[in-house]
Amino acid sequence: MLTNHYSWRITWGQCDPAGIVYYPRYFEIFDNAATALFERALGMTKFEFLKAHNAVGYPMVDTRAKFVAPTKFGDDVIVETTVTEFRRSSFDILHKLTKGGELCVECTETRVWAGRDPADAEKIKAVAIPESVLEKFR
Repeated sequence: MLTNHYSWRITWGQCDPAGIVYYPRYFEIFDNAATALFERALGMTKFEFLKAHNAVGYPMVDTRAKFVAPTKFGDDVIVETTVTEFRRSSFDILHKLTKGGELCVECTETRVWAGRDPADAEKIKAVAIPESVLEKFR
């Protein structure tokens, strides 16, 4: 499977008063890393590929994180992101955030490919991941 490496510098706004990353901010970083992976695979921005595939997004439906070592304001980190499994309309992602080669946070996510319900355009529902998207990850 395709893996992407996403570089990020921890900003002051992601930290608590002690200068250590406030844990929910990791999920913001992981969301950005997931977007970077899809943009790399599909060769277009998230706005462009959602429009091209008539999708509204790929919301997270489950997540779990293991915090191994802290990161702080000014740290340069790398997030290695891989889709570990695709199913009909959902997929699993693994993120490994490292600093200087040391694992700091490992996160798993389950997301669904979402589109508008044809019966009610106000509703969003899981839809099959397009084959053309799956092909880009193989």
